[in-house]
Amino acid sequence: MASSVPRGGLDEPLNSKRDYYEVLGVPQNAGEQELKKAYRRLAMQYHPDRNPDDKAGSEEKFKEITEAYSVLADSNKRASYDRFGHVGVSGKGGAYAPDFSSTIFSDFEDIFGDLFGFGDVFGAGRGRGRSRAQRGADRRYDVEIAFEEAASGVSSKFKYPRHEICGKCRGLGSLGGSAACGTCHGRGQVRYQQGFFAVARTCPQCQGSGELMRDPCLHCSGQGRVRGDKTLAIQIPAGVEDGTRLRLSGEGDAGLLGGTSGDLYVVIHVKDHSFFERQDNDLYCSIPISFTQAVLGSSIKVPTLKKEGKLRIPEGTQSGSVFRMKGKGFPKLDGRGTGDLYVRVIVETPRQLSREQRNLLAQLDEALPRENKARPRKDFEHVKDA
Repeated sequence: MASSVPRGGLDEPLNSKRDYYEVLGVPQNAGEQELKKAYRRLAMQYHPDRNPDDKAGSEEKFKEITEAYSVLADSNKRASYDRFGHVGVSGKGGAYAPDFSSTIFSDFEDIFGDLFGFGDVFGAGRGRGRSRAQRGADRRYDVEIAFEEAASGVSSKFKYPRHEICGKCRGLGSLGGSAACGTCHGRGQVRYQQGFFAVARTCPQCQGSGELMRDPCLHCSGQGRVRGDKTLAIQIPAGVEDGTRLRLSGEGDAGLLGGTSGDLYVVIHVKDHSFFERQDNDLYCSIPISFTQAVLGSSIKVPTLKKEGKLRIPEGTQSGSVFRMKGKGFPKLDGRGTGDLYVRVIVETPRQLSREQRNLLAQLDEALPRENKARPRKDFEHVKDA
């Protein structure tokens, strides 16, 4: 509740300072979130880095809104301000100095970190530095297998380069432990004055860890890992497709300074088959048959992934007809069933005939009806679909 005491204070000219609520553009009963929202908006508008053409003016404005927020966001200071005005929150000399170590400014990192990428604003510390341990990188290895191996599954053994944990320091990077960094005093950050406020940045000496190695391992140059080769044997499951990626957890590069290892991704490349074409789990192939086999019907042998199968060709089969051999395709990767094999028969026309064969065909030609009429369009579309 507002006091009858003027906002300017008991010993100050009445309008020497603007009202804090007026500075932030909020009502006197504004809540915490409304205050923060108003300050965020004004900070974006008047921050000196965003006003290079008017640095001095924007800095003064920025100081004014920061002072207003630091008072109104603190319940005790706000109550004193509401009762006594500026005098109630002024320090020595009649001026108010924001307390940047106050818990009120713990949310400034959130505000300015989003806007300007600062890690710590106004010197509000957040404890010791971060760990220097980093996760190792993921690795990739390409394996090529035969078409039949993809159908049956195969065991593959290979060697690939990666970072291994250093055997001398056991991945720690140091033989003598560590000590607090003298540059940042173990905080992992150093503070720089930037205009009106201080900004904390990662310590260049310890890279943010807050610690320095006492006796860096010479074998790994203090990284905790060394270059090496790893030999692995993996089982490639039946049904893999070309381009399938297998993830092997923890088989990538060792982490830096004790960090977790990355993963290994094995990419499977399946060679093309000279006879079969694969679509999902189904196989497709084409087999030539003679004119008499198509007319009279026949039983033909068809190669499959395991052994030869038999396919019955009915009488009067047309060239391009497709027959399905159920369960003769590729096994499904999850082990639940097998695809089908689709066989397309092509009726071949003989190119060279003996005199006897010609005479026999001539007799057959005389006996068969001739209908060289144009077919309806729908019949042509049916042939295209086949």
